[in-house]
Amino acid sequence: MLRTRQRVGHDILLARHGRNITSMRLDRQSNSVVAVLDDGTVDRAPNLIAADLALPADRTGLTSEDRKVLGIMTAACAGLGALMVGAVLAMVQFGEQLGLTEAAQYLSTY
Repeated sequence: MLRTRQRVGHDILLARHGRNITSMRLDRQSNSVVAVLDDGTVDRAPNLIAADLALPADRTGLTSEDRKVLGIMTAACAGLGALMVGAVLAMVQFGEQLGLTEAAQYLSTY
């Protein structure tokens, strides 16, 4: 069990600093991992994951906040798509009156 706890802090420090780490040690008093970097600075990472961490409730892996953001983005993209389709249909409808069909035929020859 202790080995799993050590990996959490080590992984955090490796993600932050990568190859710039000179040495790492476990500080049992504060339950964290301490890394000494190439430039002499020291960084710490906790060794336990917080108990109040918000985890997804279902098998999809999405929280309610994620669903809310995805819903807003989906609605915005659908609205923009509908607006663009409406603009294309309006151009087709009024194209002859505005001379767009002649311009389209002229451009398609190139």
